Amino acid sequence: MKKIGIALALGVLLATCVSAQETTSSGKSKSKNRTITGCLSQGDGPNTFVLNADDGSTWDAKSDTVSLVDHVGHTITAKGLVSNITAHNAKEEAKDAAASAGMKKSNGEHGDLTIESVKMVSKACK
Repeated sequence: MKKIGIALALGVLLATCVSAQETTSSGKSKSKNRTITGCLSQGDGPNTFVLNADDGSTWDAKSDTVSLVDHVGHTITAKGLVSNITAHNAKEEAKDAAASAGMKKSNGEHGDLTIESVKMVSKACK
């Protein structure tokens, strides 16, 4: 009976650790694969784009498979990969820590996203 209790406790602990690794301390996803909905705008350069997500995050976006210029000014749902996920997650954890210590007021996520597919939500941004 004691072994079953220990096994159950270890199982709960493992499940907690696994679920804790899926998001940062403020709830931001740590997944390399992301689905993000927001407004796509032209960046500073000719082939640079910014996806301003509905959740307040911003993403420098690029794509080798989708013509993003066709979606500038549209609300889209983009599926893609976060660049350099290990460094990205470390940066977001540091921003979370600074925000929780009161050192930073804004804690919006920012990253680089390589978009693999796009679904248009609206021909206009909110």
